[in-house]
Amino acid sequence: MDHQPKFFENLSGTGKAIGVLTSGGDAQGMNAAVRAVVRMGIYVKAKVYFVYEGYQGMVDGGDNIVEVSWESVSSILQVGGTVIGSARCKSFRTREGRLQAAYNLVQRGITNLCVIGGDGSLTGANLFREEWSGLLEELAQKGKIDEEAVKKYAYLNIVGMVGSIDNDFCGTDMTIGTDSALHRIIEVVDAIMTTAQSHQRTFVLEVMGRHCGYLALVSALACGADWVFIPEYPPEEGWEDSMCVKLSENRARKKRLNIIIVAEGAIDCHNKPITSEKVKDLVVQRLGFDTRVTILGHVQRGGTPSAFDRILASRMGVEAVLALLEATPATPACVVSLSGNQAVRLPLMECVQMTQEVQKAMDEGRFVEAVRLRGRSFENNLNTYKLLSHKKPDAELPKTNFNVAVLNVGAPAAGMNAAVRAAVRVGITEGHKMFAVIDGFEGFARGKIKEISWGDVGGWTGQGGSILGTKRTLPAKYLEKIADQMRTNNINALMVIGGFEAYLGLLELSAAREKYDEFCVPMVMVPATVSNNVPGSDFSIGADTALNTITDTCDRIKQSASGTKRRVFIIETMGGYCGYLANMGALAAGADAAYIFEEQFDIRELQANVEHLTEKMKTSIQRGLVLRNENCNENYTTDFIYQLYSEEGKGVFDCRKNVLGHMQQGGAPSPFDRNFGTKISAKAMQWISKKLKETYRKGKVFANTDDSVCLLGMRRRNLVFQPVAELKNETDFVHRIPKEQWWLKLRPLMKILAKYKTSYDVSDSGQLEHVAMHSPKEAETGAI
Repeated sequence: MDHQPKFFENLSGTGKAIGVLTSGGDAQGMNAAVRAVVRMGIYVKAKVYFVYEGYQGMVDGGDNIVEVSWESVSSILQVGGTVIGSARCKSFRTREGRLQAAYNLVQRGITNLCVIGGDGSLTGANLFREEWSGLLEELAQKGKIDEEAVKKYAYLNIVGMVGSIDNDFCGTDMTIGTDSALHRIIEVVDAIMTTAQSHQRTFVLEVMGRHCGYLALVSALACGADWVFIPEYPPEEGWEDSMCVKLSENRARKKRLNIIIVAEGAIDCHNKPITSEKVKDLVVQRLGFDTRVTILGHVQRGGTPSAFDRILASRMGVEAVLALLEATPATPACVVSLSGNQAVRLPLMECVQMTQEVQKAMDEGRFVEAVRLRGRSFENNLNTYKLLSHKKPDAELPKTNFNVAVLNVGAPAAGMNAAVRAAVRVGITEGHKMFAVIDGFEGFARGKIKEISWGDVGGWTGQGGSILGTKRTLPAKYLEKIADQMRTNNINALMVIGGFEAYLGLLELSAAREKYDEFCVPMVMVPATVSNNVPGSDFSIGADTALNTITDTCDRIKQSASGTKRRVFIIETMGGYCGYLANMGALAAGADAAYIFEEQFDIRELQANVEHLTEKMKTSIQRGLVLRNENCNENYTTDFIYQLYSEEGKGVFDCRKNVLGHMQQGGAPSPFDRNFGTKISAKAMQWISKKLKETYRKGKVFANTDDSVCLLGMRRRNLVFQPVAELKNETDFVHRIPKEQWWLKLRPLMKILAKYKTSYDVSDSGQLEHVAMHSPKEAETGAI
């Protein structure tokens, strides 16, 4: 499949007009999508129109359909909801309404529509497209438009983006707004936990999701809830008893609070609703616990979009414009969506049909199938939740007589504790004895190792930093002592959660196998570092939390700059030599430039950036934001760039600088990091169990092949175990980064959205895929 690379500069939008509208319930990140569509559209020389108030504005016409400029979408990236408004529209459901809408679009020459909304909005768009030529014929017969217009505007192209906080759309792993809604829920749960703890209370939390339990399920996973009710997986008969037993057992284990999460559409196996009030009454009557109900309601739709949603929406918006430029009368209406970490295009109606299938399966009581139809990411979440929330009685647990040690290595990263909790609980469920090593390899050498139980890790998911303690020290100088400790405690497998040092540590331990038999055991690494610089994985635990910290700070700084007018901020981010945080932070915050080590820059480029900002100050957007990775260039330091900008911008703008520092490592982990940490670590533990069985011979574990020392990483669409020895060739050891990094492909996106001329390789996008029904086996290897 050796195609010529395809560059977007060869695609032209000249003569095309694109209308963008948001419809249905609002979702955080819709504005980021609108901004990306507008800027990308203008960039390729198309005309772009806002359609205000969704389909209602399209039917009403007039001032509701307006051509927009580059500046029209300035400062909306960080705003929740949708600035162009969304309305439920009855008239668009009638043919007369659609006839009027078609007339309004033809008047302006708009034959390309980008619709951001839920499945209802997208179905409406598809119907409109199918009727389009008939509508034009009718308008011509009525004398409203001439035959020339019928020929000229014969086809309507539609591209959809799914904006829905429920994540209820099949074919896409994440819809725009879901991650932000999870942020709102987790903020509330974290706050409630402290008060529940004080009073020994039980809290019943009701979250949104009339037909889809995604928010309830993932927030339950992310806060370690005691029980969760979702529409796709109703509890078995007699759930009342099992739930009360579980709650009272937890209290007996000295747990001072219980959290129960209920999706608003939760049902029992007879399709009868389970309400939060019903659950509360049950707990009060049966157990007499002090119980409170909190209904989150529209809080979940509100607030600023998370970094993830801004990046997702910006990627989707650009992809949507590419899809419109390439659309022909023969291509079906498509949605742009995300599979794993990859943007894909899928036929709109296939996705809608699949989404409706789920509802049908639920209505008919085929719940196992409903879960499968939801997709591999949903199924994975459910399986992980079941694995971690309920401890089997000791008598029912298998006994393997294997001892497994878990340690944290490197700098602290938010989500490490969620990973430790998952590892410990899965290990115990698999029948192993779990040991926790305090303070990394250094602590290991000093014998700081203790057995850790199921209850010891309760409440760990929401804690930032590293509870076990972590050190950057590598094992090479302590090999003898670590081998002693492995022997003394009879450790049969190692799980290392950490960053680049953890990777180097595993390489050193596997090299020491020749000398020490103790290291001939299965070892696995789970990547956790804010820098996201570990080879073999697109993401590492902690990077999302750091990205959100950077984005929040940039939002505040932008506000300050807008107030003072004509001010440019230079912001320094962490990351070592890896530009991930600077580049993605710039994309999420709407920065003008990001300086990174991976893309060499010289004084001419700095000069060009200053000139670009000088031009920008002549428009209505009188502020600038420039991000710089801490090690992007040893001579062009943050101070140097600050002084250069200050001098060159004299009389046009003034300059300020800000070093973000260690705040990027702290804070409570984001929902993504909790979830990613939990799932990836549970999977790593299952791999350890499998390897232990494979390598147990004559009463002892002996593993000395390369494939028994692995790193578990997310690669495009899948989680894969890769021998660390094989990753050596992919690593730049001097700068501690992978030689190839996927996010560099998104670098042009940031430049396009900041109005720089750039080249952008779009060979990856463009093939229309089909919605695949996955097999149950695939769910295990599948996405996050």
